[in-house]
Amino acid sequence: MPRMLDLIRSNALSSHQMMTASKGALHVPAPEMVEILVYIAEHNKIFGGHARFTLAAWDEASAQTIVADPATPKEVLEYWLEPKNLRPTLFPLLLENPSVSLVKVAELATTLKGEWIDAMIASPRVRNSRQLQNDLASNKELSGVQTARIQELITGRRVSIPVSNDSPEPEPAREVKVENAEVVGASAPAQPPLTLQQENEPSDPEADDALVAFFTEHAAEINAEGDKPFQPIGGFYDEIHAEPETHAVAAAAGAASGAAPSPSVPALKPVLPKKLTNPEDEKRGSVLQKIARLDVKGRIQLAVKGTKEERAILVRDGTKIVALAVLDSPKISDGEVEKFATQKNVLEAVLRSIPMKRRFAKNYAVVRNLTFNPRTPLDVALGLMKNLLVQDLKHLSGNKEVSETVRKLALRMFKQRAEANNKK
Repeated sequence: MPRMLDLIRSNALSSHQMMTASKGALHVPAPEMVEILVYIAEHNKIFGGHARFTLAAWDEASAQTIVADPATPKEVLEYWLEPKNLRPTLFPLLLENPSVSLVKVAELATTLKGEWIDAMIASPRVRNSRQLQNDLASNKELSGVQTARIQELITGRRVSIPVSNDSPEPEPAREVKVENAEVVGASAPAQPPLTLQQENEPSDPEADDALVAFFTEHAAEINAEGDKPFQPIGGFYDEIHAEPETHAVAAAAGAASGAAPSPSVPALKPVLPKKLTNPEDEKRGSVLQKIARLDVKGRIQLAVKGTKEERAILVRDGTKIVALAVLDSPKISDGEVEKFATQKNVLEAVLRSIPMKRRFAKNYAVVRNLTFNPRTPLDVALGLMKNLLVQDLKHLSGNKEVSETVRKLALRMFKQRAEANNKK
């Protein structure tokens, strides 16, 4: 008896059977079903879109088993290695699968960027191949931290992250503390980033334990970030909408990093402008100034142990490990996460991490907000859509902000649910 895939290749199935196949509903083993879906997605103009939807929402555990198997067909492995189809939980397994050629891994090493490069640096296969390390080193999209880590792999010696020649030499460490966002201690024209120290802060065993656990779990990532300054996604004052404050906080951040003022531009004092008469705005400006003085470890500590206002700012930190620390705070409320799930000025890594925490994944408002957020990674949004109510699927299908893929799948699911309800 011919395999189902052979029948599909020879166009021996009816349109109804092809639709069933593109939905992943054939009675065949999962690996064979995925192979069929990949073929339809790549070679069938009529049902290819449906097959791509099905593959994007394919069960994570099943997909991991398939991509880790050396016997999986090359076409399936290469489909999930396409940049548009990459999934964080599958990528490390694909890198280690011996059926994925070194040529393909080398191609990825020279073209990918961001978190995918981080995954390649952590890959045992890459770490054991000098050629792949050299291919990574030739990637023009590397960050300074990634470049340093790759050079460490190649040379076997620790490499410092390059610093611009215009940067001032670091001052010797001084004992400082933060009190009401003002620096107490020896004054100097330039101050290094501070680590948060609040001597009068009441003890919070739960937050202390969470902080220790976070530092232990992410020690390598934290060290790799070095002393990266606070650079929020979307700027400092999206909520206040007042341009002058941006200059004020920029001046404060410049003082904290030791940058000398330009001779052609008058020095700006790190104070809020007079137009901020709202006490809440003034309070927020003070918090921003305090955060701007903290190093990465200080901001992580504040993210885990700080206030709601501080978490709202730090979740937008451009340093991924700081933003993710906010989600590990035992003080964070469901209401805060519901708001984070709607934001477009946060890293995609934050939106990806929210549903990975069981507490937040069980909150319907969080799930709904993530699927309606155009910044949510496509694979995350598609995976969450099965949890939406019929009415929300209808609204999502007409939401022009989200991708066409999300809208089409929402419309298809809405029609299926509506038909099922009509039959009852």
